[in-house]
Amino acid sequence: MDLRHKSFKPCNTMALRETSHTADTDLFGQELANIINLRHPLVQLSQKIDWQSCQSRFGGLYAVGLGRPAHPIRLMVGLQLLKHTCNVSDEEVVATWVENPYWQYFCGEQYLRHDLPIDPSLMTGFRKRIGQAGCEFILGLTLGAGLATKTVARSSLAVVNVETTVQDKAVTFPTDARLLHKARMALVRLAGKQGIRLRQSYERIGKAAFVRSQRYAHARQINRAAAQTSKLRTYLGRVIPDIERKINPLGPTPTPTPTRMQQLLRIATRIHTQPRKPAEGDPPKLYSLHAPEVECIAKGKAHKQYEFGVKVGIVSTSKESFVLAAKSLPGNPYDGHTLKACIEQATRVTGVAPQEAYADRGYKGHGCNTDTFKVWISGSKRGVTPAIERTLKRRNAVEPVIGHLKSDGSLARNFLKGVEGDAMNALLCGAGHNLRKILRKLRLFYASCGFIVLELLSRLLLPDVIPSKPMVQFR
Repeated sequence: MDLRHKSFKPCNTMALRETSHTADTDLFGQELANIINLRHPLVQLSQKIDWQSCQSRFGGLYAVGLGRPAHPIRLMVGLQLLKHTCNVSDEEVVATWVENPYWQYFCGEQYLRHDLPIDPSLMTGFRKRIGQAGCEFILGLTLGAGLATKTVARSSLAVVNVETTVQDKAVTFPTDARLLHKARMALVRLAGKQGIRLRQSYERIGKAAFVRSQRYAHARQINRAAAQTSKLRTYLGRVIPDIERKINPLGPTPTPTPTRMQQLLRIATRIHTQPRKPAEGDPPKLYSLHAPEVECIAKGKAHKQYEFGVKVGIVSTSKESFVLAAKSLPGNPYDGHTLKACIEQATRVTGVAPQEAYADRGYKGHGCNTDTFKVWISGSKRGVTPAIERTLKRRNAVEPVIGHLKSDGSLARNFLKGVEGDAMNALLCGAGHNLRKILRKLRLFYASCGFIVLELLSRLLLPDVIPSKPMVQFR
C-alpha cells in the first residue's frame, strides 16, 4: 500500500483504544492460549517484545476521550512487523491475520477472531502518524528482542559493518517517450475530471506515436524512434499551454498552496523541457511522473547498469549480521559522506555508540575517525593487526544481509510514496530482517531441545539396544 494521500497530521481527533484482557471467559469464544502451541517461535517472540514501550511512545499521538476510539497500538505495530517479516502487502497481512491464530496472539488478541481487524488503508495512516522517528523506534524494538533471545550480544554493537545499496522504487523503466506519453495522459485525464474542455487531447494519435516509438526502438531504428518521440513532445507541448489558458484566463496568479493541477503542470513542464543529458547547473532529471524523487544511480553492476530509487546505508553487527540502521540517503551522495549519518542513526536505535566500523574502499575520505571511533577500510595495511585483519574479512558479511533485505524483504521494490516513504520502508525492512533472524534462532533452539529429550528417553527406555555414545551437541 503506497502513501498516495495528502500528508497526515497527527491531530487530536481520535482517542486511543488499549488492548484489554479480561479474566472472564467468553461462552462462545475460544481463547487463543488454549488452541495454539505456546512454544511456537512467534508466541515466544511476542513475549520478548516490549509492547508497553510502544504504548508510551505512540500514545501521545492520539487524543484522550475525543472522537472514535483508535485501534490498539500493539495491533498496529504487530501488523507492521508481520508485514515486513513475511514481505506481504497491507491487504495480504490483514487477510492472513484472520486465518492465522498465531498472528492474532502476536498482536495481543485474547480470543480467536473471524473478522478483519482493520481496514488495510489504516496501515498507511499509521505509518504517516508515526513517521520516520517511529520506524526507528520499531527497529529498536527488534534489537531489544534480539538481546532478550540472545540472537545478538550487547558486545557486538560496538563493531559494525557499513555498506550502501539502492532501494528501487516501484516505477517502470523510464524512457523519454514513455514519460512524455504518461504526462500528456495524466493532464488530459485530470482536465476531464475537473471539467476543462481541451481543444485536442491527442488520445488516439499520441498512443499510436508511443507504440511506434517502442517498436522502432526495439528494431534498433533509432532515427525513426526519435522522430516519434519528437511528436510526443510536441503533443505534450500543446496540451500544457491549453490547460494553463483554461485555468488562468487572466494570466498566472501565484497561490500559497498549489492545486493538484498546478503541481501536475509543473512536473509535466519539467518533463517536456528536460534534455536527454542534463548539463551542469540544470535541475535534476525526472524519471517518474508519480514519484519525482526517484534518482538514477549507477553502482557498477554488470547485470543492472542503472537503478532507479534512492541510496540506502545499511549498518549491521560484524558478528551476527543484525541490522542496526537503514538510513535513506536522497541526493545520491558519495559513500564516504554518508558514514556519519548512518552511524548516528545506529547510535539512536541502539543507545550504544559503535567503536569500530568496517567499510569498503568506497568510503575513503570519510573523515569520521576520532579518539573513540575508528573506521577500517578494505585493503588497509597500516596499523592492521591479525585480529583486525580477521574482522576486516567479516566486512563482506554485510553483502548477504543486503541480499536478504531485497529477496526476503521489500527493499528491492518500495511502494511507499515520497522521500518519507523511502526512509520508512528501509527502516521497516531492517526490522523484518531482524525478526526473521530471531524466529530462526527460536526454531533451532526448540528443535535442539526436542532432539535432546528424545535421546534421553531412548537411553532410559532402551539402554541395551542403543549403544553408548556421546550426546549430540547443539550450539
